[in-house]
Amino acid sequence: PFIGLVWSDGCCCSRLASSDGVRCHSFQQVYYETQITVLPGCLVCCLSVCSDRSNIFVVSLSVADLVVAVYPYPLVLMAIFHSGWTMGDVHCQVSGFIMGLSVIGSIFNITAIAINRYCYICHSLKYDRLYSLKNTCFYLLLTWVLTVIAIVPNFFVGSLQYDPRVFSCTFAQTVSTYYTITVVVVHFIVPLLIVSFCYLKIWVLVIQVKHRPSDLRNFLTMFVVFVLFAVCWAPLNFIGLAVAINPLIIAPKIPEWLFITSYFMAYFNSCLNAVIYGLLNQNFRKEYKRILLELCTPRMLFVDTSKCGTEGIKSKPSPAITNNNQAEVDL
Repeated sequence: PFIGLVWSDGCCCSRLASSDGVRCHSFQQVYYETQITVLPGCLVCCLSVCSDRSNIFVVSLSVADLVVAVYPYPLVLMAIFHSGWTMGDVHCQVSGFIMGLSVIGSIFNITAIAINRYCYICHSLKYDRLYSLKNTCFYLLLTWVLTVIAIVPNFFVGSLQYDPRVFSCTFAQTVSTYYTITVVVVHFIVPLLIVSFCYLKIWVLVIQVKHRPSDLRNFLTMFVVFVLFAVCWAPLNFIGLAVAINPLIIAPKIPEWLFITSYFMAYFNSCLNAVIYGLLNQNFRKEYKRILLELCTPRMLFVDTSKCGTEGIKSKPSPAITNNNQAEVDL
């Protein structure tokens, strides 16, 4: 059913096996750019915040974004080069599982971040008790346990299938009407409502009470991350919801270019978060610069590594010098 798909750039991706060795450069370009952006961006993000308890969920979100670049994306590139999936069903299922783990993990971590910011700003007196180190680790573990629980049913429904339109093993929206609707509601609409409620309450309180500029900047950063997530993922989820209502009638009417565009919008979201942190958050910019400086100057890597990058490199304070007491230098 997908023979001879042609995109606007004239690249016929379904005929890659022809004798002239045609390759779909647009797909390669998208995946190369995503790989190049996701890997360094997420790694630097993790290094820049790894020791701050309040940033645990940000690190977790970066890990979720990083997962897709490690395993599924290289397999997608192989599928593009070979004009189809040649790695077998096991790799297909594992790739689809890990990609789902990344997607749902990102959604649930964004939700956890919104709840954390809501408690920090709207319930500041209870925050230290609610988000002690022990509780924070428990919340993080719970986030990933729920993520795994949300993905496991795919194996029983058989919804992880290879889609030649996007050269990847992904969630098939036409397998089950009720399951697809459940996925869209649980994985997108419910988190969207929770995060919207949290940020709305935060915004109302921010208007009423003056907070520190740093708190407002952090709120703005995470709010932009949420908005970009909603914008990038909404088209694919709404297409899935429409297809689930009546697969036989609606699915053939969905333009292939629309599905492909919405698909790549969704997965391109993985490489945007680290960029947003760097653009909007001054602390992240400082840490990005410091980490890059350390990478360029290997000797500095051995200085103050116990702080894991949350404080600047500190030089040893020089002895105090006054008019009455000159510092002595041992020779």
